Amino acid sequence: FNTMKHLEENVKLLNHIHENPESTQRILVEELDFSLGKVNYLIKALTEKGIIKLKSFKSSRKKAGYLYYLTPKGIKKKAEITRKFLEQRLEEYDKLQEEIEMLKIRLKVTGESQD
Repeated sequence: FNTMKHLEENVKLLNHIHENPESTQRILVEELDFSLGKVNYLIKALTEKGIIKLKSFKSSRKKAGYLYYLTPKGIKKKAEITRKFLEQRLEEYDKLQEEIEMLKIRLKVTGESQD
């Protein structure tokens, strides 16, 4: 959960699983635009940390399937990383606004403004 990209990926995956526990890995790949390897890796890591659990079931076609669901620890972790992700995004937004203002000032000072 360290980098911004990891935070974003985990937030997306946990939100999707929380709202769609019946999702297969194939659905997760399609919906989240992640590779199958990434989905496998994230699910394994989140399962090992006790954040999600897999529940096996038999489908109507007599194939084994899994339901993914957030554990109580996972629900807390989802809120925590979502908050952290939001804080980082807001920080980026503030920096971007400052940069935009500086660029506007530079344009006015150099007379390149189109206003």
